[in-house]
Amino acid sequence: MKAFVPVITKIADRKVVTVTSLGDPNKVMEPYMKALYGAVYFAKMKVYKPKGVKMELGKLSAFWPDAHLKPKNEWTGIWGVPVPDYVTAKDIIQKDPKIKANVEVWKGGECAEILHLGPYSEEGPTIQKLHDFVKESGYKLVGPHEEEYLTRPDAKVMKTVIRYLVKKK
Repeated sequence: MKAFVPVITKIADRKVVTVTSLGDPNKVMEPYMKALYGAVYFAKMKVYKPKGVKMELGKLSAFWPDAHLKPKNEWTGIWGVPVPDYVTAKDIIQKDPKIKANVEVWKGGECAEILHLGPYSEEGPTIQKLHDFVKESGYKLVGPHEEEYLTRPDAKVMKTVIRYLVKKK
């Protein structure tokens, strides 16, 4: 595992297609990813491609609002794929009627972030390093834990940006 130097930066608002999971992400993720990417790729291939519009997608991200409060089998994961601003709820379809896909805007702003190299299970020291940096820099956390996945879970070296919205004390 390797963590890089934490930074304070700004992140823009992001329009995202989202799904919300409940449970250990290692056990429940598959149907949620199918629903999320099914909705996104429906818009990309069936709505915009026939119109000649190239729809760029961002990296998969997730908010973990209660990961520090509950056992892993009860975690809430709010998964999102950034999409262009022109995408609307009418452009997506529900691939799985039990898993609702939504179009939302995730608010940006000042944030603290760090790059973590290694498995998700080894993020603890990186997260602590980021929390310490936030405190030592005179900031406080004002948003939930966010992760942006730069690589797939099966990558030889997993790369994850860990981020929190922050505010100066």
